[in-house]
Amino acid sequence: MSRYERLGVLDRFFIDMESHDTPMHIAATMLFDAAPLRTEHGGIDVARIREYIGSRLHLIPRYRQRLAFVPIEQHPVWVDDDHMNLRYHVRHTSLPRPGDVRQLKRLAARIMSQQLYRGKPLWEMWVVEGLEDDRFALITKTHHCMVDGVSGVDLMTVLLNAAPETEIVEPPEWSPSPVPSRLELMRDECFRRATLPLTFFGSAAKVMADPVSWYHQATDIASTVVHALSMGLQGSADTPLNRPVGAYRRFDWTTFDIADVKRVKNKLGGTVNDVVLATVAGAIGKFLELRGVSRSELEQMRFRAFCPVSVRPASDRGRLGNRVSGMIVELPIAERDAGIRLASITETTRELKEVNQALGAEMLTAVSEWTTPTLLGLGARLAVRARAYNTIVTNVPGPQLPLYLLGAKMTEAFPLVPLFLNQALGIALFSYNGSLCFGVNADWDLLPDLHDLVAALDESFRELLDAAGTTDDLMAKARGRRRKSKPEIAGTR
Repeated sequence: MSRYERLGVLDRFFIDMESHDTPMHIAATMLFDAAPLRTEHGGIDVARIREYIGSRLHLIPRYRQRLAFVPIEQHPVWVDDDHMNLRYHVRHTSLPRPGDVRQLKRLAARIMSQQLYRGKPLWEMWVVEGLEDDRFALITKTHHCMVDGVSGVDLMTVLLNAAPETEIVEPPEWSPSPVPSRLELMRDECFRRATLPLTFFGSAAKVMADPVSWYHQATDIASTVVHALSMGLQGSADTPLNRPVGAYRRFDWTTFDIADVKRVKNKLGGTVNDVVLATVAGAIGKFLELRGVSRSELEQMRFRAFCPVSVRPASDRGRLGNRVSGMIVELPIAERDAGIRLASITETTRELKEVNQALGAEMLTAVSEWTTPTLLGLGARLAVRARAYNTIVTNVPGPQLPLYLLGAKMTEAFPLVPLFLNQALGIALFSYNGSLCFGVNADWDLLPDLHDLVAALDESFRELLDAAGTTDDLMAKARGRRRKSKPEIAGTR
């Protein structure tokens, strides 16, 4: 008997948004100590790594599935891949010895520029040896329709261990389920649509049982949806970072000490994510000035970052797929005072949380599930063309203890978030074992000077560290400056 699973609306969104110039995979470059996996000939034991990954696939069954499509409406579903070949997915390459970090970044960018083939399970892992300082790298690519940031971290805990274990446990036997026929897919889709009214009437019965509670809940949801729509359709600044992107990528990274980030947060207020956004705001301002944007032009720019927010409940941890919403945060890129930058962002994010902007975006996704998934894709394309935001900044919390792959310790992990139309820059962060790792993805042609932006991130964070030694009432200053120079945020009254 055939088995398959229908993709959710948000998972389908990443399928619909993909093109040759905008591959929709998330990725990471992870660095490991090489000694525990070195062979007698001095290389990395790739066969053992491949065997180990194969022994864990039963814990992540999506990695043995590929896409199929319902006839006519072309909605994607997951089916078992009856030609699963682990050698296709776990690949092996090498840098010219001794390979340096610069060469690794270029290799990672080239791998990440290539679209995943839809006829097979949508993931790859590249074992990269030849890296200096007795290390090797693991570059992973997974289509965004399979995982979001949080479930990606859950996946990491499946493949990596908190102890340096080297044993490989024999996996249970697996045989693929038969692929459903076109007729089966059409029959099941017709049945699903026919039963939608029953689901509606079931919800209506709950409403009639407690109409007052429903009224207040509906009012709250309506206000957050209106706010999410209004923010999504307000145009942001036209910047050199917002031009049509090509198919090729640059990838760079930097690392901060989490203890330093928390020291800034504890001294100046806000959250770790507020410190991250303040760092990015300062770096963007410096970078655009290097590009010739004047101070007066910066002051007129409404530069916005889209910040994904996980709405995955604890009961849903460990499952693949996307459970994310997000907030659109205006960044004070023209503000020279690092402390006031942070205070301004802290107040902005507090206001957005009060109007629950992330809930509004989640509800729009839910509405699309009830109607047609193409509404979400259409809305997203309109938002992109209206330039609702200039870049993506996503911060995924990770384990604060070392992880191991067959005894090899992971030392760093740098994530990648995909680029969308007319957005040449994406910033992803992953906290791991006391470090905050920035992965910066950019269009090859539009940001040939990406290294200048990474240097600006380091400089911007140093300014925040310096500001953390002051005792001024930065929040009060920020409020005064915001009232004079910035419009009210729609929907906050």
